[in-house]
Order: sequence, then C-alpha cells, then structure tokens
Amino acid sequence: MDDRVLEAARGWLGTPYVHQASLRGGGTDCLGLIRGIWRDLYGREPEEPPAYTQDWAECGPREVLMDAAARHLCAVPDAAPWQAGQVLLFRMRAGAIAKHLGILSVTGAAPRFLHAYTGHGVIESPLTPPWQSRIVARFRFP
Repeated sequence: MDDRVLEAARGWLGTPYVHQASLRGGGTDCLGLIRGIWRDLYGREPEEPPAYTQDWAECGPREVLMDAAARHLCAVPDAAPWQAGQVLLFRMRAGAIAKHLGILSVTGAAPRFLHAYTGHGVIESPLTPPWQSRIVARFRFP
C-alpha cells in the first residue's frame, strides 16, 4: 500500500468536477486528480496534457492516456497483487479508447476507488464488478 498516494488522493475528496482542470478544492477531472497527486508527491507535473474531450465513447487510433501513463508511471503486471494507491485506467465502452482514471483505495472483498466523476466531483466509490470489468491497466507512482 502507498500511504503517500492515498493521503494525497483523499485530500482531493469533495473537489467539484471541472473538465480539464486540476485545482484541489476548485475543480478537477479524473486526469486532473492524477496530475494533482503527482504534484503533491513530486512538486511539478511531468508534462502538459493535450486538450481532450469528455467523451468516454471516443474512438481513435491512439491510446493517448495509456501512452502517457506508461511514460510516467510504473506498469503493474496483471498477475501482481492489487494494492491501495495503484492507478486504475478504465475503458468505459467497448471499442473506445481508455479515458477514465482512479486510485485504488481499498482492496479485498469490498474494494473501493477514488476518482473524479461528472456531476459528483472527487468521490470514493465501490469498485463493483461493472467497474472492475472496465479496468484495462494498473500503474503505480514511481
């Protein structure tokens, strides 16, 4: 478990949802949450993200978010244990690119994750089977 990541992530709870923002307490989206945690841990961001849409059904030739995660985070092998503090990458629709991120907060029989969700802001949600089925990759902060 990475207590530093969870502590940083929980500091964002209640932040309103604002597309392409990353300001604790002011507004953020799911990428902004990960960017904010990175800043909390390392003091700066690794790169400026390109503009992106809110469309979870977006299709395209490139997995932009997956590629960026692979550049800056450490991939967690599929067979590795699930640990709190891991970054979860979700593909929300079949055939679409992966466009949602969260932080695993609780493992075991009743797993949970923190994420910025449209209409709700930064919340902690049950990682239910429908959410689990959409996970395409796990990462950890370096």
